[in-house]
Amino acid sequence: LGMAAGGERPLTLASPPHPRIAPQTCPLLLRVFTTNNGRHHRMDEFSRGNVPSSELQIYTWMDATLKELTSLVKEVYPEARKKGTHFNFAIVFTDLKRPGYRVKEIGSTMSGRKGTDDSMTLQSQKFQIGDYLDIAITPPNRAPPPSSRMRPY
Repeated sequence: LGMAAGGERPLTLASPPHPRIAPQTCPLLLRVFTTNNGRHHRMDEFSRGNVPSSELQIYTWMDATLKELTSLVKEVYPEARKKGTHFNFAIVFTDLKRPGYRVKEIGSTMSGRKGTDDSMTLQSQKFQIGDYLDIAITPPNRAPPPSSRMRPY
């Protein structure tokens, strides 16, 4: 998908080795699913080998930040560039205890505004290769639905 905003490292498979990681570490193909209604996909949309149709495939690293991923999504969806657009990130992973998938909200970013989750990485949230990333995008004129991960401040 070319360069991240601001001339940061390119996020494509053909890039030179990443300067902060050992040479044997490879980028991963991140499968990202987005909604524009502020809610994450239902877990049954990932059942039996199916996935939602809104898939983006991004080559990136485990130390990619939510802000970097937000920039890439905004390259693909120009309407998400509006100041105040809210991005809520969740990891969708296979549940080892029972069949199906589970979702874990990990953080959020906002277009045009710095936030506490901007520098959070996939790795720091225990993302594993094979997991999906689900991003609920809320336009600036609508408040995002209350998160199960609200902070008490």
